[in-house]
This record gives sequence, structure tokens and C-alpha cells, in this order.
Amino acid sequence: MSDVPGLPARRAALKLLDAVLRRGETLEQAAHNACQGIVGGPDRALAIALASEALRWLTDLDALIDSATRDVLPEDAKPRSVLRLMLAGWLRLDTPPHAVIATGLPLLAGGPRRLAHGVFSTLSKRSASLPEVPSLPHAVAGRWGDRAPAIAAGLALPPPLDLALRDAGSTLDWAEWLGGVSLMPGHVRLSRGEAVENLAGYDEGAWWVQDLAASLPARLLGPGEGRTVLDLCAAPGGKTLQLAAAGWRVTALDVSAKRLERLQANLSRTGLQAEVVTADALKWQPEAQFDAVLIDAPCTATGTCRRHPDVLHRVGQRQMAEMAELQNAMLHRAADWIKPGGSLVYAVCSLEAQEGEAQVAALDLAVDPVRPEELPTGIAPTAEGWVRTDPGMLADAGGLDGFFIARFRA
Repeated sequence: MSDVPGLPARRAALKLLDAVLRRGETLEQAAHNACQGIVGGPDRALAIALASEALRWLTDLDALIDSATRDVLPEDAKPRSVLRLMLAGWLRLDTPPHAVIATGLPLLAGGPRRLAHGVFSTLSKRSASLPEVPSLPHAVAGRWGDRAPAIAAGLALPPPLDLALRDAGSTLDWAEWLGGVSLMPGHVRLSRGEAVENLAGYDEGAWWVQDLAASLPARLLGPGEGRTVLDLCAAPGGKTLQLAAAGWRVTALDVSAKRLERLQANLSRTGLQAEVVTADALKWQPEAQFDAVLIDAPCTATGTCRRHPDVLHRVGQRQMAEMAELQNAMLHRAADWIKPGGSLVYAVCSLEAQEGEAQVAALDLAVDPVRPEELPTGIAPTAEGWVRTDPGMLADAGGLDGFFIARFRA
């Protein structure tokens, strides 16, 4: 059965689900092992798409499965995982039912294939469907409270492609050349689908991929005018590129030499410059203070759930507590590295108050409130002068990632 078209992709997708749900790995971490020696090219993309959609709609897929079984299948039962992928292929990727059965049942060779066949057949005869908006896992919805319905509404579809431009003055030109739209200067949004390397402007380094929300922290430092800035936890480099393009003299620091290789490659491609330092921010000591510090801190990354739906199922209180401890240490250490009158911007791509609002509430620096005109139309600062974005915002324009951002003056 190994030569059944599409079956290798399903085998890889099943491994991806197991890695996320049982071992707590990210899809990105798991993809190499799950796909190695099994699939490549389109099949690899299909495996990741199947696993992603199964995770995005997991709560609703499980409800369908449970509605068609007399005895509830255990959460970690292989037939449940196979059925999740079969239903995701049918209901999300428009795979015909006969092809779903042909590529799904072999995953249960030697197991309860009749059970899976029966459940899928029952649901297909019922013309089963998913809701318009994914249902969040109970624990996640509880953490996000009143924001949960709006956030969930932003998860129904994978995000569009956002580009940050090296020259903000050419925004309208690039939007026209690429066939996209711009939501603020220096930004172009495109539909998903085409390989990034094939787009106009890639080879000459006219832009880099960066979600609109992810571009806001560096924007809030304004023009550099030759001043110094430390980009803490800089890899993979989008904010370093922004700061360099805005005229800052950038020191880009990260503990991961591997991730800094990508930053170096993007600096080379765009022709921008920065001093790149491989070091642990909790041990490193600068030779002099900076005019500004940008901390895009390590976090649970729950704000990226529309593009990385695995975070909905593998992040809990333990991970949040670990990240909050690290963020607190970095924030208070970096606060001493700013010149008097200088700026500090703290950001996390997390939807958790524990990693955002709670981190900065007790910081002994004066808040420098973000002004409405510094943000995209439709995004407003909080009453405290901070910024909180989530995937439900700018929904008509394609949404954006979830971020918490605060700016301070030393």
C-alpha cells in the first residue's frame, strides 16, 4: 500500500499530530523527522497542511467523531488521530471522500479499520460540516476570557503574506508591482500561494517577510538618525532589518548561532548593516549604554496561533510560567542598558496577560504612551498607552498576529 498516491503525506501528517499532541513539539520542530525520507516537495506541504488544519479545528473534529461513535475513543487513540486527518482532508482541503478513505484507512493496517471506515461513512452520509469559526480548547478559551470569541474568529483561515519594505517611500509602487495592498507605510500584504523566492524584489532585497503586528515594535522607536539600538533576541532578524533601514546603528544579539545565520543572510540580501553578536542576554554585558533597546522576548508564541495552530494544544501554565520568569529577568537587566532619556520597547507575540501586561506593570520606567497615529488604522492603544493586537483584529483585511507591546522612557 506504500505506493498509494497521497499515503506517504498522510503517514507524515499522523507523525506530526503525534509529535504535537503527545510530545509537545512544535510543528516546525517535528516536520524534519516526520517528513525525512518519506515525502518531499508537494507531499511535504500536504502533510503539514493536513496536520495544521487538524490542529486548527481539533475541538470541532473531535465533536464530530464523538457524535458518530457509541463508545468515546481515548484522546490518544490512533483511530481518533487518523479520523481527525481524514475529516480535515475532506472538510478543509476538499479531498473527495473516496480519496480520503483510500489514503486514510491504510494508516490503520492491522488495526480497527472498520471502525474508522464506519465513522467516516456515517459523517459523510450526514453531510457533516464544521462551524464557521473554530472552537477553542476549553483551557485556552478560559485564559483568553472575553477576547476568546474574537480571537477564534481570526483563526478560521491561515494568514496572508505580509512583507516589510526596505524603503517605506516606495510602498505604493511595490503594492502595485506585487498586486497587493498596504495597511501602513512600509507594508504590503499579498494572498498566500506563490513561493516567496519567486516574487519581484526578493533577489535585490527590497523586502522581507514579516507579519504586520510583528513590525510594530521596531516602528515605535521611530527614525534612528545614526543613534544606537540593541535588538535583543534578534533572530531571525525582521526587526534588525527594520531598525537598520530606519537609520539606527544596530547591535543584534541572540543566543542561537544557527538562527543568526538566517539574519546574516537577510542582511546580505538587503544590503543593510548591523553588528551581530552571539551571546546569552542574561550573561552578556555591553561596553556602553544604548539610545534604545528593543526586546522581542522569548514567549509561548500563542499570538501566532493562526499560522501555528499547534500552540493551541501544547502551551499551558507550565510553559507560561517558564517564559514569564525569563522575560522578567531580561526586561530588568536590559533596563540598565539604556542611556538617560533613551527608549525601551518590550514586545511578545503572546496573547497571555502573564507574559505581557503583568510583565511591564511593575517596571520602574516611565511609560511612553503609543499614539493612535503610530498604528495601522483599526488598531488603537490601550488606556495605559500599550498595544494589544490579536488575530481577530483587522479581520476584513486578513487579520494579524497577537502581540503585546509597551514603550518606556528611561
